[in-house]
Amino acid sequence: MKQRLRYRHSSIARARSLRRGMTDAERKLWSRLRGAQTGFYFRRQTPIGDYVVDFVCLKEKLVVEADGSQHYTDQGMEGDKRREEFLRSKGFRVVRFSNIDILRNEDGVVEKIVQELRGVNPLSSP
Repeated sequence: MKQRLRYRHSSIARARSLRRGMTDAERKLWSRLRGAQTGFYFRRQTPIGDYVVDFVCLKEKLVVEADGSQHYTDQGMEGDKRREEFLRSKGFRVVRFSNIDILRNEDGVVEKIVQELRGVNPLSSP
């Protein structure tokens, strides 16, 4: 049975806007994740509940977040904590990479994502 994501209707417009305005790091990572190049199918800028996640592999319930500088403020870290708690309550694992890591080490980031998907050397915290 195909899993349906639950989300707020208002999140659809926000997701579309985020797809059009992806950061350089998000575009670079998406170019490697799209079309199941990794052997896993990803969606980008997908609404889940009240949130729009950067990338998600629904089959493996893995969310990949590309974090810009706003995520490293007190307010950003608190928001990320609430978001991760919600996603984990829905059965998702969440992995995060800074935009700088993605731009400087794209191959390493993709390798870590694939390892997480295959259950090798997991990145997610308990």
